[in-house]
Amino acid sequence: MARTRRRSASLLTTLVIFALLLALGGTSDARILSRFVSDGVDADGESTSSIIRLPRGPIRTAEESCEQTYGFLPCTTTAFGNLFLILAYGFLMFKAATFLSSGSELLLEIMGPGIVGGLFLPILGALPDAMLILVSGLSGSKETAQSQVLIGMGLLAGSTVMLLTLLWGSCIVVGKCDLSERNTSLDMQDTRGFNLFGSGVTTDIQTSDAAKIMGISILPFLVVQIPKVFHHANQRLGVLFALILSILLVISYCLYQVFQPWIQKRRLAYAKHKHVISGILRHAQIEAIGRLLDENGEPNRAVIHKLFKKIDLDRNGLLSRTELRAFIIGIKLEELDLDSDQEIDEAVDKVIDDFDSSGDYEINADEFIKGISKYLIEAKRSISNSGAYSSKFIHDFHSKTAQEHKQLSDGSDEVVESVENPTLMITKAVLLLVLGTAMAAIFADPLVDAVDNFSLATSIPSFFISFIAMPLATNSSEAVSAIIFASRKKQRTSSLTFSEIYGGVTMNNTLCLAVFLSLVFVRGLTWDFTSEVLIILLVCVIMALFTSFRTTFPLWTCFIAYLLYPLSLLLVYILDFIFGWS
Repeated sequence: MARTRRRSASLLTTLVIFALLLALGGTSDARILSRFVSDGVDADGESTSSIIRLPRGPIRTAEESCEQTYGFLPCTTTAFGNLFLILAYGFLMFKAATFLSSGSELLLEIMGPGIVGGLFLPILGALPDAMLILVSGLSGSKETAQSQVLIGMGLLAGSTVMLLTLLWGSCIVVGKCDLSERNTSLDMQDTRGFNLFGSGVTTDIQTSDAAKIMGISILPFLVVQIPKVFHHANQRLGVLFALILSILLVISYCLYQVFQPWIQKRRLAYAKHKHVISGILRHAQIEAIGRLLDENGEPNRAVIHKLFKKIDLDRNGLLSRTELRAFIIGIKLEELDLDSDQEIDEAVDKVIDDFDSSGDYEINADEFIKGISKYLIEAKRSISNSGAYSSKFIHDFHSKTAQEHKQLSDGSDEVVESVENPTLMITKAVLLLVLGTAMAAIFADPLVDAVDNFSLATSIPSFFISFIAMPLATNSSEAVSAIIFASRKKQRTSSLTFSEIYGGVTMNNTLCLAVFLSLVFVRGLTWDFTSEVLIILLVCVIMALFTSFRTTFPLWTCFIAYLLYPLSLLLVYILDFIFGWS
């Protein structure tokens, strides 16, 4: 219900912004913005009065006046007016990306991973960027397209660099946990503050493999630069080969995601582990002499210690792997959905990883109490409305995890029976996807026009504007989701977070680049983006090498990512405006 209210409020805000733009577009030949925000001169160079006066920039003649997009959306030749339009259209593109993300999540919830998670979700995630890149050079003369297509390249480079620098570094900061003696992060244990070497994030080996795939995805950038490097006259041939290669990589990546869905498998493993946790808590509640929570709703250390003694069969004050395995086997296996010895062993190993902070593969009383307390706190967070002071929330937590595990285990491209009213949910998902796609298609063109006009009004190269501003519009919802997910401070959630970052960059380097190359090839544009391609290659190669061969990232690694962002901008400026590469 709360989610529905948020969506309604979000849709209402979007409609208000759109209505405001329509009102501006239909007022006095769309010049209301120019009247309120002026650069201090009119078309003939004479001084004018305005509410806000900006520094005088390049003077436009009457022939250079702005043109309304679609004939009714507002436009202006002033810097401040175009800044307002960039913010307004950027917000609408942000909402388009949000609707696409919400619709994708609903579809995944209903139909399971498979083709939906492996094929549709990556494409839908890259759709707003791809749409902006497409319209940046689709309309106007060839000369206009050659100028505006730099906005598309700025977005392509800015999106990739932002994901691998600002977002990657931020996820390290918010997801950091204490590092153990084995140099792995301890889930939900963050006691060392901003210790550059004692805290950090650990991911699984599959996340490193996703980083390697991201590194491979830069191949089309290398191919398209070959004619430029060797000064070959036929640059269109390089564009064509790079286009074919990028399309093949998109198809290969999507098929690989369908048949080897790493992220979906890890979600299933995480759901199974949560179900094991809930089973342990439920069994512990039954076996313990007393309640696991005290009158304040906090873990009852005395009762948990009694449970520890009950499991410690040899009375040596330590729980061995054998004793913990016997405890888990003692729980009804059908409650945990553990069907084989291998699954039982995996469950035991994961519990030991959660509890054993000393790294000696045995669990002492203090580690056991902390581990069970951590499980209880997680259960309380998951079930916040069933009375955390009673044992009922443990039963509710177990039921919820059982449902989540069953839903992901049975995940396929068929409707999941556990979803209430699947027809209504599918309708909502489709409507959100259609609305997001329509908004991205409608507002991409006016956003590109506003960026181009702002560039002319301020003499700031359009590449830098699109590099910095436009990724904030198209990637903000995914960035917020990634940071929230990383803040759960667990290896599994961190692995999912960074895998999705690497997947987003892979789609930028393949699908979005394919759209850009198609535009260049079909319109017969000149490929003159050497410095822009260079920063994409440098950032992708550095981060791919850095993340492909290690799984633990101490806090200090975030500074490497953060520094790459300003260095990328500085490198483009030096190469383009000092050495004259473009």
